[in-house]
Amino acid sequence: MIEKEYNSSADRMPVVFVGHGTPMNAAQDNQWSRGFVTLRDYVPKPAAILAISAHWYVSGTYLTSHLQPPTLHDFGGFPQPLYELEYPAPGHAGLTESVRELLGKEHVQLSEDWGLDHGIWSVLRWMYPEADVPVVQLSINRNLNIVQHYEIGQSLAKLRDQNVLIFASGNIVHNLRDAITQMRFDTAVTPDWASRFDEAVKQAILAHDIEALLSIYPHTADAQRAHPTPEHWLPLIYAAGAAHEKDHIRFPTEGFDSGSLSMRNIIFG
Repeated sequence: MIEKEYNSSADRMPVVFVGHGTPMNAAQDNQWSRGFVTLRDYVPKPAAILAISAHWYVSGTYLTSHLQPPTLHDFGGFPQPLYELEYPAPGHAGLTESVRELLGKEHVQLSEDWGLDHGIWSVLRWMYPEADVPVVQLSINRNLNIVQHYEIGQSLAKLRDQNVLIFASGNIVHNLRDAITQMRFDTAVTPDWASRFDEAVKQAILAHDIEALLSIYPHTADAQRAHPTPEHWLPLIYAAGAAHEKDHIRFPTEGFDSGSLSMRNIIFG
């Protein structure tokens, strides 16, 4: 793995991991959306944002290249007003180029087929409602292994010293089938396996135990239930890669939505 340099300057941008949950959090005033609002109290306003979302999980490493990235309504079956929400943040050609340099231009392709998916804008519209911070989104390459995802995060860490916010969006527990069942029957009981996994991840992060974090999924039964598929898990690995063992860890929001969606937010730094 790449050795991490550490800049102890107070100007170093934190890294944010957010549990975004249901797209309805984009439209509703609830405890989760209010938690998204408070994230800005922990983070200096950045010059730009590099976003990594569970919802751009594809066979390749891509960066959005739009100067005005479209708001993607990448979901179905929700009330019509949700599809009318827009988040008109600009892109940032300079950040796109910087990320390509850090990761190696031969490894990264530019994309105009994607914009900002709901894992990103459903949070940022509360955090920065003016949509005046440029956003570039990085895909998650499904063909990489867990260490390679972590190493990409390590490579991106230098952006923190350039007033760039690395913003990763997924969920520490994301068993959608269980959550939908609970919503259907109007229950909100967090299963023991979900609580155990969320707590184990919390403790690994507090201890800066990267070995534990990289090995916990999918090698335990709790992990397999917490993430039947890996896309909501991997954004945390990018955030952990961009973080440093000297970073202060904070959890501005904790708790579960619909029983099986951990809404834990994490500030590294």
